[in-house]
Amino acid sequence: GQIVYSIAEETERGASVGNIAKDLGIDAATLSARKFRMITGSSKQYFNINASTGALSVNEPIDREQLCELKSVCVLNYELVLENPLELYRMEFKVLDINDNSPSFPLSEYHINMPEFLSPGARFTLPNAQDLDEGANSVQNYTLSPDEHFYLEMQIRGDGSKYPELVLKKALDREQQATHRLVLTAKDGGNPPKSGDVRVIVTVLDTNDNAPEFEHSVYRASILENSPSGTLVVQVHATDLDEGPNGEVRYSFSNTTSADLQQMFSIHPHTGEVRVNGVLAVQRPLLEMLIEARDNGAFGMSSTAKLLVEITDVNNHGPEITITSLSSPIPEDAVPGTVIALLSILDKDPGENGKVTCQISENLPFQLKPSLQNYYSLVTSELLDRELISEYNITITATDLGSPPITTQKTVWVQISDVNDNPPVFSADAFDVFVEENNPLGAFLYQVSASDPDIGENGRVSYMLRNSTVAGSALTSFLSMNLANGSIYAKRAFDFEQLRSFYFQVEAKDSGSPALSAAITVNVYISDQNDNAPAILYPTSQNGSVAVEVVPRLADEDYLVTKVVADDEDNAQNAWLSYHLAHSSDSTLFQLSPHTGELRTTRSMRSTDFLKHKVVVVVRDHGDPPLSSTVTVGILLADTLPQALPDFDDSGEPPPLLNATNIYLIISLACVSFIFAAFIFFLAIIRL
Repeated sequence: GQIVYSIAEETERGASVGNIAKDLGIDAATLSARKFRMITGSSKQYFNINASTGALSVNEPIDREQLCELKSVCVLNYELVLENPLELYRMEFKVLDINDNSPSFPLSEYHINMPEFLSPGARFTLPNAQDLDEGANSVQNYTLSPDEHFYLEMQIRGDGSKYPELVLKKALDREQQATHRLVLTAKDGGNPPKSGDVRVIVTVLDTNDNAPEFEHSVYRASILENSPSGTLVVQVHATDLDEGPNGEVRYSFSNTTSADLQQMFSIHPHTGEVRVNGVLAVQRPLLEMLIEARDNGAFGMSSTAKLLVEITDVNNHGPEITITSLSSPIPEDAVPGTVIALLSILDKDPGENGKVTCQISENLPFQLKPSLQNYYSLVTSELLDRELISEYNITITATDLGSPPITTQKTVWVQISDVNDNPPVFSADAFDVFVEENNPLGAFLYQVSASDPDIGENGRVSYMLRNSTVAGSALTSFLSMNLANGSIYAKRAFDFEQLRSFYFQVEAKDSGSPALSAAITVNVYISDQNDNAPAILYPTSQNGSVAVEVVPRLADEDYLVTKVVADDEDNAQNAWLSYHLAHSSDSTLFQLSPHTGELRTTRSMRSTDFLKHKVVVVVRDHGDPPLSSTVTVGILLADTLPQALPDFDDSGEPPPLLNATNIYLIISLACVSFIFAAFIFFLAIIRL
């Protein structure tokens, strides 16, 4: 259950509030046994319960203003807990306000300044009093001590709150009474009521009826443009016939003076000295400012004077070069007169100091042309060549006509873009390639090289073989080429005996658009290898038979038996032939010329000489290693040509008496004879 109690604040300790047992219908005798407890969220225990009777009393006085401050309703919540059985009761204590606080003002006195020229009906807000009590115990009304010049009126704000206003009832006269002392009283609605007072002191101010007057309505001054900060420009002066603060004059720039001028100049508020306050960054030769002189009256009066400051120009600004447009890179084939950049050249100085001349170096293929006012065009004056110069640093020099003149320079970096205007160039007028015959397939022969001074794709060179024929066959059947690096490879083995030299053309082409190309002739010379043995042309044999030469029976010394004729298809020393006797049936009878191949007799023939002779001739070239061929010549000693030629398959010499076979037979026969004799001798011995 829940029960609500009301209790006035500041109720003394021990005062009875009620009987919790009766109010909740609980047997008071069971409170202790059921272990009753009062639970609250407050830091203080304001109430107490008698365990025997259940009486509820004040444990500590309550200050409503301290507990609930400005809340309109002040409530304390408690919970009563009982055990066996467990029960929970809520108790609410409403703390009632009593008039225990008087109204008070924040300050002990208030001061109000009123000019004497104010008309009746002028209003001035008075301070509000504060009362910590609530409702009827708070501030209810205000009263003002009697005065013939003032009365009090209450005003209501938008939120319904009231505040007092002091209303002027009769015009003031400072000369008759300079100060009025009033008492403002605030009363609450308590019983008995309480009140609070505050003194209100009204000071009547003198009327400021004279404005300051300048000595001159217009002040003129002249300063140099580069005058440093603090330079005195002019000193103005104004007088005010009033006295006191109404006659004290302060100087300042009028609000109509532009903010930038107020930053460039400063004026001393008391002396009227106008000085330079910073850099005189102006483009106008004459500056106009309004200076205000205001007195220190409550309602200060003022007057203005005009200040004209003439700025004498000093050549302190150099020309400013601004690149408003730049085309870079530009193609190297740009025609003369092509616009590269648009420049703006400006000098902030006026007159002659602001006139500018502009130029660039004479050794450049560019020139400056005046365009619009203060604008120049940078154009090409000659043809460009990127391969000679790929970029230019163009220094633009601008000089004004001041004294002394000021010069400004700005560098423009212009890149030249490549145009495919250069064909590839070979490193030689022609290339000679030497290759040995019998080369392996795919053998590297040569690498042609061409350069292109262009860059990028315009300078990337590729190579190809121009169509042609070699010995009746397509060139591509002999050679192949690497398109990227110009390497040439053999697709077949060359034979010096069939093809000793040939030529072809290689074309180098860049990748520009349109592409440019160049061609060069490559001469291929095939060098000989000793791959052919000498071929014996004479004497010749048929069907493997021996060639036969007939020599007179009694031929003289140095008789020409025959001449061995041979040929070698190789070249040079590989074809140089020499002749040698490899075998002769009679080495003393014949000799062979090593250079001519002539076979001659070394002596006159004798009747005792054998009729058949056989000679083996070796023909050898001078290659490395050398190759050779042999021919067997049969020589028949006869005065007439026989009808049938004898057989020269034998040695052509009489058989020796003791050759190896005969020796073996003799030894065998001797051994058999010895064994037979020994056997007979053995039989004879046995018989005897």
